[in-house]
Order: sequence, then C-alpha cells, then structure tokens
Amino acid sequence: MRTRKAKKADFPNIIDLAGDLGLDYSGMEEDAFWVAEADGRIAGIVGLKKHPDCLELCALGVEPGNRGQGLARALVRALLDAARADVFLATIIPAFFERFGFVRVAGGPRSLSDKRGTDWCEGCDLKSCTVMVKRSP
Repeated sequence: MRTRKAKKADFPNIIDLAGDLGLDYSGMEEDAFWVAEADGRIAGIVGLKKHPDCLELCALGVEPGNRGQGLARALVRALLDAARADVFLATIIPAFFERFGFVRVAGGPRSLSDKRGTDWCEGCDLKSCTVMVKRSP
C-alpha cells in the first residue's frame, strides 16, 4: 500500500471510485486529492476542498475489498501533513477523526453550514452530522 498526491491523470479513476462509494460531487477534479494504491491501482481517496473561508477534508473512502488495512488512516495523515492549515470536515463518524486530533465545533465555517442545504447532504441524517476541525500546529 502506498499513498501519494493525485495526478491529473488519476482523476478518471478517482471519480469512478468516488461514484461507486457515493462520494462524487461536481467539480471534484478542481480539488486536491490523495490516493492510496493497492496492487497497482487506486483503492482509496481523500480530497481537500478549498472554500473561501476554510479547507475541508472531503470524499474519504476506500473500496470495500481493501477496508481494514489502514488505507483511510494513511490518507487522512497524508492530507493533514500537506495541508499545513486548519482543516474542517462534516462527518457522521466523529470517533474515527478524533484519533487524528479533530475536535467538534459548534457551527463551523459558513461554507460547511451552507453545504447542508444542497443535494450533497440529501439522504443523510443531519442530526448525526458533526462538524469538526483539526487545528494547524
């Protein structure tokens, strides 16, 4: 397993995997992504979306056959090492992100609260959604 920053040529595979996992969104090829490779192919992804008021960790996912091997952890670490700024996220699995130093915040940046009114959050239980931040050292 190897993690690396995505190249432009990776985006068809990133978009396909994101679609399979229900993580795809319009314009994702404009964001920074990191990939985890297993057996020479992309098996996991994580994105860093730049909003006017924050950076957001988004689209973290690993294909089902490669889960439980630490790919998601490696992807989050790679993204945080590169970000060198506060990183926000909205999640329904806050305990996973707490191990990286993310803490819950009330409200969060406007970009994240505005996102709740879009189709991105359609189908999610907004009461279970937690906004978190990892402050830059």
